[in-house]
Amino acid sequence: MTDATPPPEAAEPERTELEAAAFRRLVEHLRERDDVQNIELMELAGFCRNCLSKWYGAAAEERGIELSDAEAREAVYGMPYEEWKALHQRPKAP
Repeated sequence: MTDATPPPEAAEPERTELEAAAFRRLVEHLRERDDVQNIELMELAGFCRNCLSKWYGAAAEERGIELSDAEAREAVYGMPYEEWKALHQRPKAP
């Protein structure tokens, strides 16, 4: 298959489960790779942890679920964003 959709034989609940599992694994991977900076992700992949948290927040909003930006970031970072920055963000290279 050339697109990012599950095989046609996957029923909608299975598709949702597969997509949710992939999302959870991506978030877990990004949490494990705290050495990779958001700017590096943006330069190489065109998205970063902040983008992912915004998409998460937008999905909540589409479903009528109230979720602050801070809560969406914490869902992705696994801790408050300011804490993550203090622990893992390196100073910007010159």
